[in-house]
Amino acid sequence: MDFHLEFTPKPFDVKINHQQNLLLIGSCFTEQIGTKLANHKFAVLDNPNGILFNPSSIAKSISSYINNKQYTETDLFYQNECWNSWEHHSRFSHPDKKICLAAINGSQDTAHDFLKKADWLLITLGSAFVYQLENNKVVANCHKVPTDKFVKRLLSADEIFADLQSMIENAVTFNPGLQIIFTISPVRHLRDGFVENNRSKATLIQAVHQLVEKNGNCFYFPAYELVIDDLRDYRFFAEDMVHPNYAATNYVWEKFMAACIDESSQQLMKEITVIVAAKNHKPFNPTSEQHKKFLQTNLAKVKKLQQQFSYLNLEEEAAFFNSDKI
Repeated sequence: MDFHLEFTPKPFDVKINHQQNLLLIGSCFTEQIGTKLANHKFAVLDNPNGILFNPSSIAKSISSYINNKQYTETDLFYQNECWNSWEHHSRFSHPDKKICLAAINGSQDTAHDFLKKADWLLITLGSAFVYQLENNKVVANCHKVPTDKFVKRLLSADEIFADLQSMIENAVTFNPGLQIIFTISPVRHLRDGFVENNRSKATLIQAVHQLVEKNGNCFYFPAYELVIDDLRDYRFFAEDMVHPNYAATNYVWEKFMAACIDESSQQLMKEITVIVAAKNHKPFNPTSEQHKKFLQTNLAKVKKLQQQFSYLNLEEEAAFFNSDKI
């Protein structure tokens, strides 16, 4: 008897490889996938605005990278003894206004340059709910401002489609070779309510599939369905019953590799995994001859990969294993 119905996503017609650049934007699930890509030595830029959840803020952030928007003091507000931006995560907040602006605009410059040469844009949408100020401005982060300062509402599928379609058109004009992967975050926004969370996810799914059907450069990866319908068990959630746990994230990652990353890069990833594991190894006796040999062996592996694949950034690993340390 089967107690589990496994779902295998359809492989993409065009796949990711190590010579390409990937810009990732969206929820905390984006950062989990981005970390795994970075650990396998893909060229990645992850969430230049910090974590974003709603499609309106995500579309606005990408447009700001295209235009290389530079923020000024009038774009900031003071709350909880820090200067903050309504369009950025609290990781940019700072007691010093100039430091806050420098971090934001430095990230803008980096994102602008990276998006111009990016091959892939991976967008993970978290929620169709938005929080608006009195002037109807949608905020990306509430920064612990009292909830009575906002109006909360659910975007319609048509609104989401319009925002993201406009963004796609602008992005392709800016970078004609750009390809876009959409995912829906499997993180459950239960603070909105059980029914409301499902309405939100359904709205996102409807809008994204319309976008994929309309745009030949857009793809859908079913991260949400893999967790909710394939794994389908609270064992695969963290203690908060909201976030997918380590096992679930790894499961989705394995499916992502099979569907979205080409075979040659998958083979290369296996070699990189061995090197990274060796780098993280804690020696019992760092001064022993055995450990010195261990370092030399792995340095040789790194140098071989550097010679074969010059586009890989293995400088950190090479420095770690370098015989000068021995």
